[in-house]
Amino acid sequence: MTSHPTGLGPDPRCRHPLPGYENCAFLNNLIDLPNVEIGDYSYYDDKEGPERFAERIRYHFEFVGDRLVIGRFCAIAKDVTFLMGGANHATEGFTTYPFLIFAQGWEQAAPPEAYGFREARDTLVGNDVWIGTGATILPGVTIGDGAVIGAHAVVARDVPPYAVVVGNPAREVRRRFDDATVARLQKLAWWNWDPERLQRAIPLLLARDLDALEALAPPPSS
Repeated sequence: MTSHPTGLGPDPRCRHPLPGYENCAFLNNLIDLPNVEIGDYSYYDDKEGPERFAERIRYHFEFVGDRLVIGRFCAIAKDVTFLMGGANHATEGFTTYPFLIFAQGWEQAAPPEAYGFREARDTLVGNDVWIGTGATILPGVTIGDGAVIGAHAVVARDVPPYAVVVGNPAREVRRRFDDATVARLQKLAWWNWDPERLQRAIPLLLARDLDALEALAPPPSS
């Protein structure tokens, strides 16, 4: 592990941010896959090795074209699974069988969109999202900033910012904050602040002092 060049917090470019503990990794320094984007400080923790995260992205085929985008400061627990658009089978016809993937002539019988790939959507995870152990995220879902996904939840639809969802299929059980507070937090977007400002913000984030946090925010760009 190395410190940030400013001396404030871990270096977002390091692989293992916890000294002597290699079960946890900053994913953007560990995962190099086509159509996968992961923001700084988002981590995965797995006692069998954080390298397993690549295996947790299932049915992600380049020809489908969908992306997995994960924001900054996300906490992802062991055995979280992202099912991508390649898992979809078309259901409009008389069969759901994916002839295309076996090729050898079958791929010439119908275009990829006939197999349900044309409308594959990106899977988007916002910033400061906590995803609990064993959760499954289905293709094309958007999870808003600050959301909490309960352990073993199966997320089949979009999750609003700062919502808490649990169960199979995942259902919203509450919002962490009222709508006005959520709007203010998203406007602040503290996850994009520079290290020095973030260092000063940490006690305010933990104390839920939104007025002081807004006072600390950088001036709007012109």
